[in-house]
Amino acid sequence: MNAPVGYIPNRTRLFGHHELHRLIAPKSVAVVGASETPGSFGARTLDNIRIGYGGKIYPINPRYQSISDLKCYASLEELPEVPDCVIVIVPMTQVEPLVRRAAAQGVGGMILYSAGFAEVGTPEQVMAQHRMAEVAETSGMRILGPNCVGIVNLNHLVGLTFMPKFAEMRKIKGTFGLVSQSGALGYCVLQAMERGIGFSHYLSPGNSCDVDVCDLINYLVDDEATKVIGCIFEGVRDGNRLVKACRRALAAGKPLLIYKLATSSISQRSSLSHTGTMAGSSEAYKAAFARTGVIEITNLEEMLETAVFLTKSGPPTAAGIGVMASSGGAAVIAADKAEEFGVPLPPPAAEISARLGEYVPDFGSTANPCDITAESLRSVQMYADCIRVFADDPGFAAIVVPMMSAHKPATVERAQHISDLANQLDKPICVVWTSEWLDGPGSEIYDAAPGISMFRSATRCLKAISAWLKYYRERDDLLALPKVHEEHSAVAKVRAQLRGIAPRRSLSESESKQLLASYGVPVTIEYVVQSVDAAVDAAVRIGFPVALKVDSADIPHKTEAGVIRLNIVNAAGVEAAYADLMKIAHALPGTPAINGILVQKMASKGMELMIGARNDPQFGPLILCGFGGIDVELTRDVAVALAPVTAEEALKMILSLKRAPLLCGYRKLPALDTTRLAEAVSKVSRLATDLRDEIEEIDVNPFILTTHDGLAVDALVIQRP
Repeated sequence: MNAPVGYIPNRTRLFGHHELHRLIAPKSVAVVGASETPGSFGARTLDNIRIGYGGKIYPINPRYQSISDLKCYASLEELPEVPDCVIVIVPMTQVEPLVRRAAAQGVGGMILYSAGFAEVGTPEQVMAQHRMAEVAETSGMRILGPNCVGIVNLNHLVGLTFMPKFAEMRKIKGTFGLVSQSGALGYCVLQAMERGIGFSHYLSPGNSCDVDVCDLINYLVDDEATKVIGCIFEGVRDGNRLVKACRRALAAGKPLLIYKLATSSISQRSSLSHTGTMAGSSEAYKAAFARTGVIEITNLEEMLETAVFLTKSGPPTAAGIGVMASSGGAAVIAADKAEEFGVPLPPPAAEISARLGEYVPDFGSTANPCDITAESLRSVQMYADCIRVFADDPGFAAIVVPMMSAHKPATVERAQHISDLANQLDKPICVVWTSEWLDGPGSEIYDAAPGISMFRSATRCLKAISAWLKYYRERDDLLALPKVHEEHSAVAKVRAQLRGIAPRRSLSESESKQLLASYGVPVTIEYVVQSVDAAVDAAVRIGFPVALKVDSADIPHKTEAGVIRLNIVNAAGVEAAYADLMKIAHALPGTPAINGILVQKMASKGMELMIGARNDPQFGPLILCGFGGIDVELTRDVAVALAPVTAEEALKMILSLKRAPLLCGYRKLPALDTTRLAEAVSKVSRLATDLRDEIEEIDVNPFILTTHDGLAVDALVIQRP
C-alpha cells in the first residue's frame, strides 16, 4: 500500500494538461536502466513501450551499445534531444542526482520506479524525497513516484510501466480513466482489457512526492477522451485540493468514482468531545464526496462495472427503470435489490403492457418486473422483441435483463442479437450475468457491446443504477452551492471573548455557550455563581425548576463526573445541591479549576439532539448533527458535512438521519421544530468556519428540540493547540 507520504511545498493549485502532457503523453521517452535481462524492470519497460508506441525511445545504460535493435546511450547528456519523459530504473542512491541532472536539461517529466524513500519512514529517506520534490517545484519538471509502477496511456497505446505482460495484453481504447495509489490494485482493474473493456488511461502516482492523485484526477477532467474517472486511494495530504479536483469533474459532467481504502478506523486520536469521536477521517472524506458529487465505491469489485455503465449511459431520461427476466426468481431478486438501493420500478404504461401481452404467455407477467418465462429460451427473437417494447416505455431510464444459464450456441446467438438491438435503442441495457460460469459463452459479447453494460451481480447492477440516478438528480444543486463564505458579523466579538479566556484546551460550559450565543444559537438562561446565597438568588430570578452544574473547563463530561443536579424546585433544594456539587468537584482527581456553580433554567421536555463541529486536518471544518443524549456514541445516528452549511442544507442533513421520522410527526407524535434546529446547525457551522484557526471542536449536547423551540442545554468548545 502507498500511503500519502511525501511533500508538496505550499502548493494549493492543481496540475492539469499543460503541466503534465509531457509526462503522460510524451513524444519521446528515455529509459535509464534499460536492460536485455529477461524479467528485469528495464527489459519489461522497453517491451511495454515498444508495442504500439509511435514516439521515440531512448534506452540508457552504459553497459550496452544497443538493446532490442535500439541504439543505447551511456547517459542522459548523450541523447540527441531532451526527452519529454524519463523513466528511472536505478538504485535509490542514484535517483536524486539523476533527478537534478534531468531537471537541469529541461526534461518534461520523470517516472521513478525506485523505492526506499518516504515509505520507509526514516528521516534520511523522507528528506531525500523532499529534496526531489523541491527540484520539481523549482524546475517545473513533473515527477511521478517514487515507488510507483508507472502509467498506461491507451490514447497513445503506450505502457510506461514495468508491470509484467502488458506488451502481450489486449489494448482496448475506451473512455474510462483510472487513477490508483496502489499500483498492483489498479493494474488488476486494467486487466479487464483482456475481456474487451476499454480504458483511456491508467495512472499510478506511488509516493506522490510531486504529482498526486488530485493532479491526475484533474488531468483526466481535461482529457477529451475520458468520460468517466475512477480513483483508488488510501488518502490525500490536502483535502481542499481533492475537493477542487472533484468539483472540476462535477462541473465537467464527468462522473468521478472513488474507492477509499483504509476506512476501518474511525479516528486515530483520543477526543474530549463526542464530535471528535464520531467525525473522524472517514466521515470527513464522505462529507467531501457528498459535497462534490463523488460516487463512493465501497468494494473494489464495483469500480469497473459501475464505471463502464456510466461511460455507456448519458443522463437518465426518467426516474425509474424496468426489469425483464426469463426467470421469476431472477425478477424477484432484481426487485429486492431495487428496493434496497432506492431505485423505483414504476408499472409499465398501459400501452406497453398490452404490447407485451402479445409475446408473454398467460402464466408470465407483463408488470414490472416483467417475467417473460422460460418460453423465451425457444426464440432469440422473442427476447429482443420484448426488450424493444419495454424500452419504449418513457417511465424507464434503463432496462435490466438478468441473463440465466450459459450454453452454446443459444446464449451466443442471444447475446449477439441483444447486442445488435442495444445499438438501436436510446437507453442503456444492463445485463446481469447470473451464471457462475463467469466467462461462459456469450459473456464476451456483452462485455464488448457498446450499448450494453455487463454486471456479474444484481447487487452491483442496482447499486450502480442508483448512483447514476442520484448523480444526475443532484448535480445541478451541488454546482449551485455557494463557493464563497462571508464571515459572521460577530466574529471579532468572539475572537475577543477567546482572547479574554485563559489559554487552555477546553472552555467551560458557560464560556462555550457565550460563543454560541454570539452567533445567534439559542442557549438556556443561566448564571455562574460562587456562593450558596447567589445560587438561590439566581434560581429565584430564573424561576423554578432549575438545574445546577459545576462550571469547569477541566470537567468536559459532567454527567460521568456526577456534577449535575436536575429539576430542583425550591430554595432548599438549591442549597443542598450546591453543597453536594462543590464537595464532589473538589474530590475529583486532578483538582479541577472551578469557575463556580452554573444555575440554569430547566429546559422543556423534548427530543435530545446534538450539534457538533470539528476542524479536520485535511478538509477543514466539518459540521455534524444527529440524535444526542448520553447514548450518542452508541447510536451514532448522525450526519456529517463540510462546513459551512446553509439552513436548507442543514435541514437535508437532519432529514437524512435514520430516526428523522421521530422529528416529523411519526405515529401521531408531535412534529418538532426542525427549522429551528437547522438554523442552529447552520450557525454552529459558520462559527466553526470563521474561527477555524482558533477552535478545534464544538460539541452541543443536548440540543433540546420541542414543537416550537430549540435550546442548547450543554456545550463544550475545544481550542486549537
